[in-house]
Amino acid sequence: MIRVLALLLLFNFSCSSRPITKRHEKVQAPFRVVGFYHGKGNDIEKFEIDKLTHLIFCFTNLQGNKINIKNAEDEETLKRFVSLKSKHPKLKVLVSFGGWGGCETCSDVFASDSGRKEFATSVKDLLIKYNADGIDLDWESPVIGGYKNHKASKDDKANFTALVKELRNTLPAKSEICFDANSFKEFLELSIDWKEVIPLVDFVNLMTYGLPSNERGHTGHHTALYSSPYQNESVDKAILALDSMNVPLNKIIIGAAFYSFVAENTDSLNNGLGSKGKFKANVNYSKLLESYTEKDGFEYHWDSIAQAPFLYNKQLRTFVTYDDKKSVALKTKYAIDKKLGGIMFWKLNGDTYTDGLLDAIDKQIKTHK
Repeated sequence: MIRVLALLLLFNFSCSSRPITKRHEKVQAPFRVVGFYHGKGNDIEKFEIDKLTHLIFCFTNLQGNKINIKNAEDEETLKRFVSLKSKHPKLKVLVSFGGWGGCETCSDVFASDSGRKEFATSVKDLLIKYNADGIDLDWESPVIGGYKNHKASKDDKANFTALVKELRNTLPAKSEICFDANSFKEFLELSIDWKEVIPLVDFVNLMTYGLPSNERGHTGHHTALYSSPYQNESVDKAILALDSMNVPLNKIIIGAAFYSFVAENTDSLNNGLGSKGKFKANVNYSKLLESYTEKDGFEYHWDSIAQAPFLYNKQLRTFVTYDDKKSVALKTKYAIDKKLGGIMFWKLNGDTYTDGLLDAIDKQIKTHK
């Protein structure tokens, strides 16, 4: 899900924020709170699981034409996640397939009926074996490609539709199907046949983080709620685009970031925002609270247009773009107000165990009840 090079890409600027039309306001499912988890999972019970509706295990991959759990450690992690349902009966545990760099042979495997059928049957077997509730497809990305030189084809769009149809026809009736979508124009227009796919899936995880800044090699907000003079891509821009394409918004889950982008060698003008810089690291939110503090020389700033926080250290010339409690609460409010399907985040194990970003999301939801 993380794209180190995402800040280097360039897309068209748009900072409009027109009202969302009401034509998609159909039966509204319960507001979803979807947490991705990538790691060993030894600490999973320390998080506030009762504040999630969905927990997504990351990642499985392809072995031949079949879905594959990579190793025994991952298998134990998935079992641990599923066991949480005994204490949290409303929790859904999904298995994510692919990930950034995890779909090297997807274009070829899913190009044939036999490949899609074998894959779907293997997913069914996996879900039944582990008592998981569904699959999250993270193919990055049909048609346009993504990681290094992984193959992509113009036929991927139709093959992705065929894959989802095969999964829907093969999996147990109660199984949930979702997929992860980039939020920029090229993906929205080229990668997915929205009209055909949306009726077949339960929801879509819109990856509104790792967003590119306005200029190549310059800093911006990697997970802005609104577009601004320093940040073209945003949650709102993506939602407006989907709405204009007649995509039912009640199936769209917007993304929050429980991790940051850190850039060094930035200019102090505008406290590093919109400056040339060099990517340094992705740092989890919990680590930011420990090591990127005021006493460490990092000053807090708030962009009232983008509705996004950032940090700047003048001495180190270091800029940090991230989500905090205020920004994730505003994203949650946006999702509720626009009658979206919910909010998701990468990743749960970037948060603090208590009183963190998940708690801020939960408190915002409760204020709307």
